[in-house]
Amino acid sequence: MEWMIVTIAAGLAGFVDSIVGGGGLVLVPAMFATYPGAAAATLLGNNKSASLWGTAFATWKYSTKVALPWKYLMPAALCAMAGAWSGAWSVGQISSDVLRKMLPLVLAIILIYTLIRKNLGQEHLPKWTGWQEGLILSFVGLLLGFYDGFFGPGTGSFLVFALVRFLGYDFLHASAGEKLLNTASNAAALLLFTLQGFIWWHLAIPMAVANILGSMLGTRMAIRHGSGFVRALFILIVSSLILKTGYDAYIKY
Repeated sequence: MEWMIVTIAAGLAGFVDSIVGGGGLVLVPAMFATYPGAAAATLLGNNKSASLWGTAFATWKYSTKVALPWKYLMPAALCAMAGAWSGAWSVGQISSDVLRKMLPLVLAIILIYTLIRKNLGQEHLPKWTGWQEGLILSFVGLLLGFYDGFFGPGTGSFLVFALVRFLGYDFLHASAGEKLLNTASNAAALLLFTLQGFIWWHLAIPMAVANILGSMLGTRMAIRHGSGFVRALFILIVSSLILKTGYDAYIKY
């Protein structure tokens, strides 16, 4: 019965994650509620094992419909992998308490900024070209890849916002680019969790299939309805993340 619950959650997470990131908001709480006695690293590792395949599928699907600067995104993806590996290694070296308390405040700033700037991300008007675009993408990949490996909540939403705000992408192109970077950081973190023996493969496989199916539906809807739809879901997911991370930081703990 437990595997059915987390598999359904993985499908819903794939749907949300494929559009604007934030699938962990669905799957991670479901994993912890379903397996309360399991080690946190095991549950987080299985979350990565599911989300990797959904983000990889979404990356491929977006690539068939949305033009992306692949020659700059690929080095940025490598930077995201390096950042995620470093972040995962740093988990045992650095306390995350300060980050936990800062997270809902940073998310609130992003939400307010997005609501005030009503035209933000509505048009695809890249601010940079050539090596400058590649350098900024690589920096974003490295920084948020590290965050994903070290802490994780809201990585997809942070990536989307960074591509919209600092590179001038619209929400659809930003979501498409975010998928590649998030796939890379997920892959690095999953490799580390696998080497440490934290993956339950009997769960990972059905969860991965469900995540891909959810991603298939979400990607299709994002491409069909465009940046306005993605922006609306972005606001919804960031609002939910503020509530969840605020509760975790200031009430639960």
